[in-house]
Amino acid sequence: MVVNMVIDFNNLRINNLHSQTEFEKKVTFFLEEWLSDSETVKVQTSGSTGVPKIFEIEKQKMINSAVMTCDFLGLKEGNTALLCLPVEYISGKMMMVRSFERKMKLIVADPSLKPLENLEEEIDFCAMTPLQVENSLDKLYLIKNLIIGGASVSASLKNSISEVLSRSPTTNYIFETYGMSETLSHIALKQLMPKAEDYFTAFENVSITKDERGCLQIFAPNVNSGILQTNDLVEIKDGNKFRFLGRIDNVINSGGAKIFPEELEALVKKEIPNEVVFLGVNDESLGQKLILVIEGEKSNDLIEKITKIPFGKNFYKPKEIIFINEIPRTANGKVNRIELKNIL
Repeated sequence: MVVNMVIDFNNLRINNLHSQTEFEKKVTFFLEEWLSDSETVKVQTSGSTGVPKIFEIEKQKMINSAVMTCDFLGLKEGNTALLCLPVEYISGKMMMVRSFERKMKLIVADPSLKPLENLEEEIDFCAMTPLQVENSLDKLYLIKNLIIGGASVSASLKNSISEVLSRSPTTNYIFETYGMSETLSHIALKQLMPKAEDYFTAFENVSITKDERGCLQIFAPNVNSGILQTNDLVEIKDGNKFRFLGRIDNVINSGGAKIFPEELEALVKKEIPNEVVFLGVNDESLGQKLILVIEGEKSNDLIEKITKIPFGKNFYKPKEIIFINEIPRTANGKVNRIELKNIL
């Protein structure tokens, strides 16, 4: 039986922690760094939209971010949290900072596709990637507050979550997150359960606007002193709510028509369970030809299902469908579109 490391931030004795796995050693190292006299800590970006980089962040701003999330979810002293994300990245570090800030008991589980495998008790809080959630559906009922980040949550996964939790005797709150390393994890949440929301709601003290391209601009002075310019195309509603349309650098220009691949992917994932990616590849007549990449073995059944999808516009239909054994992902689970293009 696997015995997980447990850090009780209400009664912290770092000398009593015994690191057994490589991950636990990294957790202990970050904890020592966090408790040191230094006012900053080092954080690595995921590299999903460019070359990974390391930068320093003020501890106070990380605490400010932790307070926003904990207040939003109503987390308090004595609650139990589970860490199952890499601590090299902001996602894992912030789970530790939130536990520190609220004096929670933190269970440390090595990051894996099945992080709840050895969990038998109810916990108050956890953060996971969509892939981890997909492989943990049978135990989701044990988590009172779950935030899902690192990649968008597909329609099929939302349906699976709703189906398994509809049988749960307790009320479970599930949220999709919006954020990045520069915003110190997320600045907005969208509830998936028990209510299914279409828009992200920005935290208090977070202002959102759009630039002339229609891309989101974020002003969150508690976590970042400047205005953060994103390449995320959004629709804003009621001043503090927004819907993500897609990344402007992923937009495909095919024969003069602009196509948002993320919207088409969401449409296809309602019909098939596989991971899918729409890409634009160079084409002499169209400029970019729209292709659909599907993870898994070639299947005529899947192809037939895709031909029946009501894409709305003719140029939304893929000109070619390619099957691939494994779609490349970054270290924290995001689809690596650049690498996928290189493979193709």
